Amino acid sequence: MGDAIELLSVKSAKKSFRLGGIFSGKELIAVNEVSFSLFKDAPDIFSIIGESGSGKTTLSRMILRLLLPDSGSIALDQVDVHSMKGRKQVLEYMRNVQPIFQNPFETFNPLNRVDEFLFATAKNFFPGETVDQARERAERALNAVGLALSEVGGRYPHELSGGQLQRASVARAIIPNPKVLVADEPVSMVDASLRMSIVNLFQDLKNKLGTSIVYITHDLATAYYISDRIAIIHRGFFVEQGPTSAILTEPRHPYTQLLVESALDPRPGSTSLADGAAATTGDEEFLAIGCKFAGRCPKAMVKCRLSEPPEIVDGDRMVRCYLYGGNDES
Repeated sequence: MGDAIELLSVKSAKKSFRLGGIFSGKELIAVNEVSFSLFKDAPDIFSIIGESGSGKTTLSRMILRLLLPDSGSIALDQVDVHSMKGRKQVLEYMRNVQPIFQNPFETFNPLNRVDEFLFATAKNFFPGETVDQARERAERALNAVGLALSEVGGRYPHELSGGQLQRASVARAIIPNPKVLVADEPVSMVDASLRMSIVNLFQDLKNKLGTSIVYITHDLATAYYISDRIAIIHRGFFVEQGPTSAILTEPRHPYTQLLVESALDPRPGSTSLADGAAATTGDEEFLAIGCKFAGRCPKAMVKCRLSEPPEIVDGDRMVRCYLYGGNDES
């Protein structure tokens, strides 16, 4: 984006885990050389799309600073997460990068009333303010998501509908006025009839509050509807990245093509990335040498199984595939 100033910068981030015993185990790289940026003057919704086991949740935990990258960098306002020292600096990062959970019941203590939890959130992030000021912050956040304090006041989480509770969960996340929201599968546990209301809410937060959103999902339909840009993640790698419409209408990577075909297949059981030909094959693909998709790719060449393909950048699009450049050997 030219000279645009980066808000959140992820550069060649990598995270691995050890499988098995100390001596006989193997290293599984859950997130591998991932890069993307959000920009200060251009709030957008950046979607990370992948099937179960693709590494997208590990990446979301890294962005939230619940996990630190083994190598590469993650920075907010040019301050790297590794360089943050002391509780104050870490809390400031947490205030500016807020999570929205898949299950809204994980947001709230079932033994506490929802409004009390929202007031406590406001007091935690703005400890110098009065109770009335905390109440005002909670009210403004609820209004921003289409709720009112009168609707949730005095009620416990189980007394709200799924849609109300997820909206209250979003309200909790925006109380500290974050710069970035990280929404990990936020509509997967909401009824289909309510999904569009939640994703429309994300559009409103971007347009009205200027909040950028990292939307992590396996749902191509909602990602297509709300995203400005997307990245397709497969076994830890971003295999394709760029403008949403371009990638989902003219996918280049064979894996992206498979996902789009699966999502558009009208047969029962063929609308999820976890179903049909896109089904996960366990840890074998993570541990494979070369392109992780080579074992399922109809266009795989010998070199695909020997070395990882490079990132090929074409304007505002990136694809990691030998079909578009790299070593010319078959």
